[in-house]
Amino acid sequence: MAAIQEAKENKDSRLRHVEIDVLIPKRMREKAKAEKCADEVKAFSECCATSSFAMVVKCREQNAALRACLTKWYKDKDFFNQCKEEYLADRDEFNRTGKSKKQRKLEGTLA
Repeated sequence: MAAIQEAKENKDSRLRHVEIDVLIPKRMREKAKAEKCADEVKAFSECCATSSFAMVVKCREQNAALRACLTKWYKDKDFFNQCKEEYLADRDEFNRTGKSKKQRKLEGTLA
């Protein structure tokens, strides 16, 4: 218990297995979809919306472009490091305040 408190106080930047393998990659996917591959996501979504059940065959090209874009960013070490730093900043803020990013954002909109 003392180690956890000490890590919080020292702004420990060591990462647990779940953070490296799950939480940071999740942040990478979300950020890549929203910022880096927005055009590909939009093209694939539009294709799926107009194709209904035929989308499996009809939207292969858009799906391949989207997967290629996401894979490119997922393999980028600089992008990983950027997302890791953002994660660490959010984790430090949570350790300091006890509130998640979502809770802080909600409080900001209500105030």
